Amino acid sequence: MEQQNLQNNDEIEIDVLELFHVLLDKIWVIILAGAVAALAVVAATILFITPQYQSTTKMYVLSKQDSNTLTSQDMQTSLSLTKDYAELIKSRTVTEGVITQLNLDMTHEQLLSKMTVDSATDTRILSISVRDADPYVACEIANAIRDVAANHIKNVMDIDAVNVVETANIPENKISPSIKKNGLVGGVAGVAIAIAIILITYLSNDTIKTQEDVERYLGLSTLGTIPMSEADRKNKNKKKHKKQKRSKGRR
Repeated sequence: MEQQNLQNNDEIEIDVLELFHVLLDKIWVIILAGAVAALAVVAATILFITPQYQSTTKMYVLSKQDSNTLTSQDMQTSLSLTKDYAELIKSRTVTEGVITQLNLDMTHEQLLSKMTVDSATDTRILSISVRDADPYVACEIANAIRDVAANHIKNVMDIDAVNVVETANIPENKISPSIKKNGLVGGVAGVAIAIAIILITYLSNDTIKTQEDVERYLGLSTLGTIPMSEADRKNKNKKKHKKQKRSKGRR
């Protein structure tokens, strides 16, 4: 039983080694496939994907119980309400106000898909980010959202202080798509596909080609091999040339 297991393990190791050699023989094909796929993805990214720019503005929200003094309770209250402020910024009242103010050709849902509201941990600072194909439009929308949201938060939460920490910038560099990242993903995918095709082709080919194949698959011992004669080689080469000529003639 142990001897049989050892034989099975040896056979698995030999199979894996053979597959490795098959891939090694086709290494240039694999590299070429990866390069072609990477270039194709990069070209598609440049030609068909519209670059996006992101502009960010920040606001500081503080709830004050007393207009003259600031207590620790005020700061704790403001901190716990930060999530509420974030939801108010994304409300329909704010988005439709911005759409009307800037005369934007988009719906509430479309504007929401362009904006992101984040709050840093243990702070009362809210960041409003807007993505758009036009960097100037992204900056304009971000500042408009901040201003409209500040008034909405004051009215709903009955607070006094909503201050601008940072106005939106006009972004110079696009945030997406990443040509390098897409090219890398395309290259890896091309290599993987090439490897899969090579392995499937090899494994599905059950033709017996060597002496080792006879011993392994048929369980027979070979006494010797007969080399191909010079005449057979010439005939084989002639057949290949004829096939090539026929294929060229059909084209």
